[in-house]
Formats: sequence, structure tokens, C-alpha cells
Amino acid sequence: MSLLSVKNLSVKFKTPGQEVDAVKKISFDLEKGKTLALVGESGSGKSVSALSILQLLPYPMASHPEGSSVKYNDVELVGANKADLRKVRGNEISMIFQEPMTSLNPLHTIERQISEALFLHKNMDKEQARARVLELLELAGLERLKTRLGAYPHELSGGQRQRVMIAMALANEPDLLIADEPTTALDVTVQAQILKLLSEIQEKLGMAILIITHDLGIVKDFADDVCVMKMGEIVEAGPVKKVFETPEHPYTQMLLSAEPSGSAVPVNDNAGVILKADDMKVWFPIKKGFFKRTVDHVKAVDGIDVSVQSGQTLGIVGESGSGKTTLGLALLKLISSKGKIVFDGKDISAFDRSEMRKLREDMQIVFQDPYGSLSPRMSVGQIIGEGLAVHRPNTSKPEREDIIVNALKEVGLNPDVRNRYPHEFSGGQRQRISIARALVLKPKFIMLDEPTSALDMSVQAQVVDLLRDLQVKYDLGYLFISHDLKVVRAMSHDVVVMKDGKVVEAGPTEEIFDNPKTDYTKALMAAALYHEVKHLDAVGE
Repeated sequence: MSLLSVKNLSVKFKTPGQEVDAVKKISFDLEKGKTLALVGESGSGKSVSALSILQLLPYPMASHPEGSSVKYNDVELVGANKADLRKVRGNEISMIFQEPMTSLNPLHTIERQISEALFLHKNMDKEQARARVLELLELAGLERLKTRLGAYPHELSGGQRQRVMIAMALANEPDLLIADEPTTALDVTVQAQILKLLSEIQEKLGMAILIITHDLGIVKDFADDVCVMKMGEIVEAGPVKKVFETPEHPYTQMLLSAEPSGSAVPVNDNAGVILKADDMKVWFPIKKGFFKRTVDHVKAVDGIDVSVQSGQTLGIVGESGSGKTTLGLALLKLISSKGKIVFDGKDISAFDRSEMRKLREDMQIVFQDPYGSLSPRMSVGQIIGEGLAVHRPNTSKPEREDIIVNALKEVGLNPDVRNRYPHEFSGGQRQRISIARALVLKPKFIMLDEPTSALDMSVQAQVVDLLRDLQVKYDLGYLFISHDLKVVRAMSHDVVVMKDGKVVEAGPTEEIFDNPKTDYTKALMAAALYHEVKHLDAVGE
């Protein structure tokens, strides 16, 4: 008997004036101790299918037509009452969500969040729960957070937040783990650690895993079986080896052959420097005692020099927590820092908020977490048009509408979606909305913080091509932060490698990738090459 049996599962969403079929009669089974992967492009219905298992969709806006069935240990979950679902959720079935920042409570410490399931399902006292939390942090590779149990989600890097989610999901040693893009926010070395960790726990507990991912290299290494989804339907399914070696459906063949390629377009010899920073430092104080005296500092960025020309992309790489995003935020003066910053010929080091506001039109950002950075109360049109309203208040309503429509077209979205809200889109679609919002003012410089992390490989390739085209068209300078080294290589002219707040290596992209000098950079490149070789094996080249 299968641990999980999904039969004829359909999901409909009610929208103003119509119903949308998000999932259409899909069926699959998952046995104890096995791993099943759901793959497909953004919006194909993968996450909706996973959320249906635990009945976490926004009912009654979402509904399951008659005949939809999700059985766990032969017990029907579709339509089950809240009390029965509560016994299963977080105890027998756990879920790692796609966007950790929005899944973690911003008002609770990491200790409280991980402990919650232990209090609820295991009736542990505070002392027992703390011991288990420390064990889980070590298990998830977060030893450094053992002394920071009182930290809040916003104080952690994207990769650290993702691992906190993994620790929470594993707290009660579930029989079924649903992992929705569990390695999206993680660099290549940590990806390997997390997948190894999940494999070891799976072997130890006999746990079944349903993994949703756009990374086909992970599927090849990690899963036993795979279901390929397109537009709410499963178009191909079977053992991973068979599907990857002899894909039958054209869509599967396209997915297996798609990945970012090419290289950055050469920078104009006469290009000026758009952003330059010297001796950048961002130190966060560590305070202890009754009077909260500063006893030390977390040196997130520690004496870094950077320079970006118009039309140039500077790639920033390094493990989670190395200071990549902190550096980017400091360069845009979104957080306090020390050091000299020159933007477009102006020394902005001492600029206050009002002085910086005048420059925001020319310096934009695409955040790592698209859902957390998009207001849930605003439509897509309002989100993209907000910058126009602030910086170009004299633009007429028809002109503003035309600009919004063109921005959506530039990122490959149908302009008709501008009246919908962020929760109605997949993670990849939300990321494209974030890119459109940054592009709409035609800035001179954009910080791109993991802009392709939420996208499947085919869309990654499209977005990389899009960003390169826009860079040439508008002479944009990019600061490109990513853990995906294939994307960094395709996008960047120069690369800075960071570790523990410092630069360990920097130089032209080809030199860093083909002839790394430090052991740390060599380890990053080796991990990336491993995934690349696995993917090529999967395609059958």
C-alpha cells in the first residue's frame, strides 16, 4: 500500500468573472522511503498540488471538483475536518515552503518557531524543546546559530532562513516530507550538504519525500521517480533514469536541454564608472548583559572595494551568510555602513534619506524574496506603477498605463495580468513582476539579489537573455548576487568571491572560473561543476 496516493486531483480557483483550472486530474503514488519529484515550469501547478495534500490552499476561493482524492495511509485528506488535519500537519506530514521569509513569523525568534511543533505534538517542556532545537540546528548545518536562538528571521541570510525551515520540518521526524524548492536560496556547496542531510534522514527514518524543484540536476541525483507537469497536467511520469535518458514528451525534452548559456556582452571601452565604493564596512554590534553593552561585532562586510561601469555586470558569489546581500544593500544605502560610495560621479557617502530619494529613480533593486517584497494589497499594475507615481508624478494616467504594459511585455508577462494580485502568481512569475518594477523607471544601476533563484531552468535562460538585452539597450550597470554559478558565468564580466564578510578572490569572470586561486573558490567551482556534469549526464550528452 502506498503511503500517499493522489487520484484525479483537480484544483479550481475562483477569480472575478471566471474559474481557473490550476490542476487537472493528476494522479501519482508515493511509497514509504521513496522520493518523488514534481518538475515543470513556473505556474505548471507543482506547488498547488503539494499544498492540496495538506489542504493548505485558500479555501473556499480554491476548490477540489468531485472525484479529487488525496489519501495518506488510506485516510482521505480532501475535505477532512480541521482537527484531523491538525494531527497530521507538522507531525506525520511536514512541509518546507518555497519562500522562507514569508513562511517564518517575523515576530517570533527561531527558537520559538522550531519549538512550536514540539510543544504541540510532543508535549515537550521548555528544557526538552531547547535541547531538541539545538540538535536540529546542528542537523541543518546551523551550528553558528546555537548562540543566537533569540535571532529573528530578518536577521538571517536567505540560506540560513531556508535551513531554519528545514529544521522546523524535521522536528517531529515526519513520515512524509513535502519539500517545495528546498535548496532554492542555497549556494551549490550547501545544496549538496542539505540533499545529503535529507537522504541520511530518509534512510534513518524510512521517510518518504515529495520534492518540488526546477533544478533537474537535483532530481537526477536525489529522486527515484519523477512527474513532469505542464499547465496543471502531468505530461510524463516514471522512474527518473527512464524519463531523463529517454524522454518521450517534447516538453520534457525541452526542459532537459534548457539552461543559461553564453556570456556577457563586452563593455564599451569608453564606459564610465556608475558605482564605486572603497573600504566598505558593515559591522553589527553584539550586545550582552543587563545594560546591553557592545562586546563584539558581526563583521558582515569588512573592508571591501567594488567598482561597476555602465553596461557592466559585477557578479558577487559566496556561501549563505558570506555578506553578499549586506554588501549590496550597503552600496544602495539601504542600511548603514562605513566607507566611501560614489554613484554616477557623486559622493553619496553622507547623503541622508531625502537626498537619496532623488537618486532612487536611477538605482533600483530586485530582492531575493519576490513574495515578501511585493505588497499583497496592491495589484501588479499598482506595484509596477508605484515608482512612476513617486518619481514622475506629472505622467498622465494613459501614459503610465502604457509604460506598465511595456514593462510587463519586456519581462515576458501578459499585460492582462496587471489587475491581479501577487498571491495569484507562481514564485517565478512573481520574480518577473519584481524585475518589471525595477526596470520601469529605466534606471542606470540595478542590484539583482538572486533574481533567478525562484525560476526553473528554461525561464532562467530567458531571464538571463532578457537582462543581457536590457543591459545593452539601456547601458545598465548590474550588481548580480547569486549562488547559481552557471547564471553568474553567463551574466558577469567580473566576479567577486566573498567569505565571512571579506573578498577572498576577485577578477575577470573567465579567470575566476577557469583558474581559481584560493581553496575556497576551487571548492565553489568544484561543486558547480559536479552539478553541471550530472545535468549533462541526465540530458544524455
